[in-house]
Amino acid sequence: MKKWSPKWKSSKNPKKQRKYRYNAPLHVKRKFVSVHLSKELRTKHKKRSIPVRKGDEIIVLRGKYKKRTGKVSRVDLIHGRVYVDGITRKKVAGTEIPVSFTPSNLMITSLQDDKKRFKKSK
Repeated sequence: MKKWSPKWKSSKNPKKQRKYRYNAPLHVKRKFVSVHLSKELRTKHKKRSIPVRKGDEIIVLRGKYKKRTGKVSRVDLIHGRVYVDGITRKKVAGTEIPVSFTPSNLMITSLQDDKKRFKKSK
């Protein structure tokens, strides 16, 4: 039996939805880390969201770290998480570790490379 199929449409069954996301190849998982664009970027590029990259500046929209800003330090495609510079939490032992964010709780305020991201149509 196949683990993942590009022809799969959808299912109401959460188990099947999780299986689809878990077994997806990395070129598809890249789309799962898409982050909303700010109003200015949305009008400039005529897109609502794009996959986030290392170096993009973001703002946190939800949770304990709401309204905090920073640069993306790492994007974990396997787990679908985004790590931001300067946002850390302390463990019980006292060591600081970076906080991971779900892409849906973030918004891109400025892009690292505008030219490489958007292809010009002829």
